[in-house]
Amino acid sequence: MNDPTSQTPDLLIRIATPQDIPLILEFIHGIAAFENLSHQVTATEDRLKESLFGEKPSAEVSLVFVNHEPAGYAVYFHNYSTFEGKKGLYLEDLFIKSEFRGRGFGKQMLKYLTDLALQRDCARFEWVVLDWNDNAIEFYKGIGAEVFPDWRVCRMDRSAMEQFTEV
Repeated sequence: MNDPTSQTPDLLIRIATPQDIPLILEFIHGIAAFENLSHQVTATEDRLKESLFGEKPSAEVSLVFVNHEPAGYAVYFHNYSTFEGKKGLYLEDLFIKSEFRGRGFGKQMLKYLTDLALQRDCARFEWVVLDWNDNAIEFYKGIGAEVFPDWRVCRMDRSAMEQFTEV
């Protein structure tokens, strides 16, 4: 998969460019609304420009288009497995607009990212899923992903980090 673009007659998956920042922000608001977390979105176009396309990008974004219409996105970055001694690919967000769900476009994006992880010699391809999202959990199990019931995500927001360093 040397060409980072995947295309069929009605589907195009490609790496985002700085010109896509407004669309990326629209998708961020879309996934936040789906997860009932809109109140947590503080991302701005300027912040995305720096963090995704600046001197040291923190993540990558690929976009899904169906018949030239924006349908979804994925945000991903490399993590590291000490057990394997190799990098992995971590999927932060996968979002497909509601009108495009159930037609295999999310699965196509996962295949695209799996190919990317293999091309980059990643040891793992990982992501998390909200425990209430039964449709996604069943979908992920159906494509061969292992859903770990005994692992929980731990997170400190900026306020918690500041409080912790003051202790």
